[in-house]
Amino acid sequence: QFKLIVENPEIPIAPGLQVKAVVEYTPKGAEDLQDKLTLLVDDDVVHIPVLGIIPYCDLEVESEVDFGEMIANNKLVTKEIRIANRGTTSGVFRVLYDGVVLLNIKPARGVIKPKSVRKIKVDICTDVPGVIKEMMKVELESRDCAEVWIKGVVVEQVLKVLGVSCGKVLKCINFGPLYFGTSKTEKVHLYNESPESLDWVAVLEDNAIGGEMGTDLQGSTDAVLHDLSLKNKDVDVSTLILCVPNQGTLPPYEKSLITICFSPEKFERDFEVNDASLIQDYVLFLRFEAVGERGSSLQGLSGDATATTRKHSRHVDLALMGSGFPVILTFKPGRVINFKDCFLGEQTSVVCTVKNESEFLPVTFKFRKAAHFNVSPERGTLKTKSEKEVMISFSPRQIGTFEMKQIIDIIGTGVDKNNVDALKTKSIHQIYLTLLGVCKSKQTSVVFTINPGITPLISNETGQFVVRGKEQLSDTAPVAILKSTQTQIHIHRKNRNCKDDALIAFPNDRAASLRPSEWNKKYRTIFTKTERYNYVDPEFAYTDFEQLMRKANRKHYIDLISHVRQCRLEKEAVRQFYIYNNPVSIGIKPAEGLKSPNISISEFPKKKPEPKMLPSDDNCMLTSRKLAAIVSKSTNKGIWSWLSPVPSSTQEKEDCRRTLTNKQLHQIFIGPSTIDFGDVCVYSTTTKELHIINNLSVHIWIQIEVEVAELQETSPLSQVVPPLTKTHIPVVFETTTVGMFKSSFKYKINKQHVGYVLVIAHAMPIELQLSTRELILNPVAGCLAGTEFRRTVRVCNPRNHPVGFTWTAETGDRKSAFTIKPTKGFVEPYSDVECEVVWHPGFNTPETGQFTLCVRKGNSINLKCFAKVTIHV
Repeated sequence: QFKLIVENPEIPIAPGLQVKAVVEYTPKGAEDLQDKLTLLVDDDVVHIPVLGIIPYCDLEVESEVDFGEMIANNKLVTKEIRIANRGTTSGVFRVLYDGVVLLNIKPARGVIKPKSVRKIKVDICTDVPGVIKEMMKVELESRDCAEVWIKGVVVEQVLKVLGVSCGKVLKCINFGPLYFGTSKTEKVHLYNESPESLDWVAVLEDNAIGGEMGTDLQGSTDAVLHDLSLKNKDVDVSTLILCVPNQGTLPPYEKSLITICFSPEKFERDFEVNDASLIQDYVLFLRFEAVGERGSSLQGLSGDATATTRKHSRHVDLALMGSGFPVILTFKPGRVINFKDCFLGEQTSVVCTVKNESEFLPVTFKFRKAAHFNVSPERGTLKTKSEKEVMISFSPRQIGTFEMKQIIDIIGTGVDKNNVDALKTKSIHQIYLTLLGVCKSKQTSVVFTINPGITPLISNETGQFVVRGKEQLSDTAPVAILKSTQTQIHIHRKNRNCKDDALIAFPNDRAASLRPSEWNKKYRTIFTKTERYNYVDPEFAYTDFEQLMRKANRKHYIDLISHVRQCRLEKEAVRQFYIYNNPVSIGIKPAEGLKSPNISISEFPKKKPEPKMLPSDDNCMLTSRKLAAIVSKSTNKGIWSWLSPVPSSTQEKEDCRRTLTNKQLHQIFIGPSTIDFGDVCVYSTTTKELHIINNLSVHIWIQIEVEVAELQETSPLSQVVPPLTKTHIPVVFETTTVGMFKSSFKYKINKQHVGYVLVIAHAMPIELQLSTRELILNPVAGCLAGTEFRRTVRVCNPRNHPVGFTWTAETGDRKSAFTIKPTKGFVEPYSDVECEVVWHPGFNTPETGQFTLCVRKGNSINLKCFAKVTIHV
């Protein structure tokens, strides 16, 4: 099959020349051949191998594809299988798989060109945790069937709470007893035991089963039941428990340090109760969960199987226990202490015994400073059930009766919300004592002496001697006495006819007065009535024109205020006139003569507080009650059936550009996370609702990305959801392929935050069912002759799609004596149609027959009919 074409030279070949030989290969069978050429060069012999290879395809496929570790988050994970053709001709392959784990194997068959590689995509839905080890067969041309193993592990995204010191899993933290107003912190590690990053948020479960909100668990049953009626149910537990940080992102197999702070607070009661009975025990649950794991909140919204939730929720619960105790201090002789009366400069003391009545906690106290009272020691610490003596002294610094409120600060450790790690000392409670004391003065008699009017040589302006030292003071105070209003012996003759409007100046008024003299008033002496000299400084005094300007300015403001008041009174009079001047009112005062009914406090309806929006404070925690309240407010607001597909207004554009925090994302409910259509018929259209609830005070932009052909009719794919609004998007499923369908589509919030929704459906073929396959016809009394053999058969449609049918009679060589009506028609979804079969008797008529129910685009069913004839002799 090899042919050599060459002209061998007869003479030697000169240097630089060549000899050309051609080998032709003409295969006659599908087999590879091997031969050789012999080349003689002078005395040397060279053998040249000659190979004849038939063109072939050489297909190779990977024997194993490992998906690795995947998170159960309803996401489709895609891997590629490479099939290489190393041959010289194209090769054909086909993939065979009968399982349900591997999805969307595309392409399942095809042709691979020479020296090329073809990639086959295989999807795995990560909806159920477990180990994946599936085998699919790949038929390769010119080779045996190859086995390809698909391996992988789907794991739950597990969160764990670990102790900082021990590193073990924590289920509960017991803070122990604390005084109201104090704080205690504990540190834990939050560990992400999964191969992917996790966005988490902390939610305080304040309505969980088994939780206690301030109940005294040490009390009797009757006391606890009675306390339930006293306890304020609307207490905000987010003020009791503080978790920092309460949101974040954990990388794979990493842990984060969490600080949890417990700060018990005393409940407000409707009426006073004994402080000793105000022990409040708390049992709360702190849940760390993945962002968006709020599928349970969607249950009951759709009313059908759409509101399914995932069985494997990514969260961990941490129980928190603690007790709040009041500060109970007793004082002997009591909280009201009376001191003996004393004089100025003296001191009285009382010994007060302070006792700590608590059986669990010590107490540190501090007396504040109070005027006229001293405490020794001012501060101290009392152990449990111990007492201490305190000396309280009354040292008045002025005369009078004193009733002082002595404040006693109870010192404890509190938390700063801006820095939870640093506990600071502060006053957590105050106790008040009433201190009563009287300071009296010593009585001394003051004797007044008469000044005869003789002025000493050295005198001041009032005519009295200037005393320089305290020791020179006497017990008497000199005064001048003279009935100047009844005598005129000292009045100068020229001053006896003075005007009455003149003011009398006392001898000492010039030194005691701080006000400047008025230029328009005259002053005369007390005895001689001589006009006293009055000096007015022109540099500082008002001129006549300035005085007039001040008077005019004052009058302007007085007139303005009077005018405004008059206008207001006129407007009020006009308003009252229009109120009472109408044809309905005849001037009778409403409810005149009626007595108001006696209404008790219990008859007043309690106004339910409106659910408040969650504060934006990063330290404020989410609670299950707050989430339920805002969900209820959003769902009661009404459903928006059609919203804007893109942000249009300025506010919408600003809101939809925001990057939301984990707590904000946790308040957006999009679900259910798994939409199960159940059994659906091919060529049918089935719709389920994807609910969207925006519990934020801003707009959000929802965009859905659908890639599979079965969900292409889903619309709208983009919506701008207003604040506190509930809406839904119809998810439409259509398929023409029988089998199990499982796929997911992606949605984005504000073009940043991604989530997935799993869609499951079992596509069933078009099918009709008969109520029976064999029909026996008995004669029916009361019918016309020849038509008494009749019976009905039901054609049932178990699918969700209308189906057309046609009856065909199997007659063979003889004509059938059976007829059926109707011969064709439609059966609506989940309904049935009755068809009547009649046997027409006659001479030599066959008593058996058969019909075939032909279903359009579906199956065919045979119906056998028998006529039961009874012959009476």
